[in-house]
Amino acid sequence: MVRTSSRTTERIDVRKTYKLYVGGSFPRSESGRSYAVTDARGRFWANASHASRKDARDAVTAARSAFGGWSARPAYNRGQVVYRIAEVLEDRRDQFEAELRAAEGATAAKARAQVDASVDRLVWYAGWADKLAQVTGGANPVAGPYFNHTAPEPSGVVAVVAPTSPLLGLVSVVAPVIVTGNTAVVIASEPYPLTSITLAEVMATSDVPGGVVNVLTGPQAEIAPWLASHMDVNGIDLTGVGDVELGRNLEIEAAENLKRVRRPGVEDLLATPALDRMTTFQEHKTVWHPMGL
Repeated sequence: MVRTSSRTTERIDVRKTYKLYVGGSFPRSESGRSYAVTDARGRFWANASHASRKDARDAVTAARSAFGGWSARPAYNRGQVVYRIAEVLEDRRDQFEAELRAAEGATAAKARAQVDASVDRLVWYAGWADKLAQVTGGANPVAGPYFNHTAPEPSGVVAVVAPTSPLLGLVSVVAPVIVTGNTAVVIASEPYPLTSITLAEVMATSDVPGGVVNVLTGPQAEIAPWLASHMDVNGIDLTGVGDVELGRNLEIEAAENLKRVRRPGVEDLLATPALDRMTTFQEHKTVWHPMGL
C-alpha cells in the first residue's frame, strides 16, 4: 500500500523584478537606485528602478540608433508591428487586468474596459499608418510648369511624459509617435510604473525593434528636464506632466533647442483620438520637379 503525505511544501513567492526598458533590453538603473511601489491598499508591491540622467542619455542614444531603420520601413509594415502589439496584449489581458486591479483598485469591469480600449487604440493607430500621408500630404497646385508634392516625415526622437493611467495612457501617447516613424523615450506613470514595464515586455515580444520604444521609471521632476534639454531629442510630449511649474520649465528648456512641444491638457482617454497626436511630431517635405523631364 502506498501512503501519501498530507503535508504540503510551502513555496517562496517568486517576486518579479521590474527594470528599465532601453534598447530592447531590461537593464537596472546604472545608479543602483529604486523606489517602493505600493498597491491600491497601500501595501508594498515591488521595487521600481529609479532612472538617472545616465539612463536617460542611454535611452536617447538607443532611440537615435533605431530611428534610421524604423523610419525607413514602409508605413504599412510599421502598422503591422503596432497591430502585433495589440495581438500580444490581447493574449495577455488577464495579466494586465490583474495588475490594474491591484495598482489602481479598479473593479474587474473597469480593468477589462481599460484593456479593451488599449487594444482598440493600438488597432486604430495601426490602421492609420499607411493612410496618414494621403490625408496630410498631397499634390499642390502651383503657377508654373512644375510638379509640387508635399509628404510628411517623422521628426526623430520624441520624449514622452506618460499620463497617470499606466496602460491606456501609455498606449495613447506612444502608439501615435512610433506608428509615424519616430522613436520614443518614455517616462512611465510615476505612481503606477509597473504596468508600463509589463507593457514594455509586450513590445519586446511584438516585433518592435530594440530602441524604438524605451521606458524609464522614476520621478518626472528628475528625469524630464534632462530629456527636454537634450540636443538629440527632437520633440517632447508633456501630456502626463501634472505640475504646472514643471511643465512651464520643460517648455522653456525645449524652446532653447527648438524642440516640437505638445503641451499638457485634460483628455478623455476613452474618446476616439484625433489625428493631431500623429501630426504633432511630423515634418513636411515639399518637392518641386519640372514637368516634361
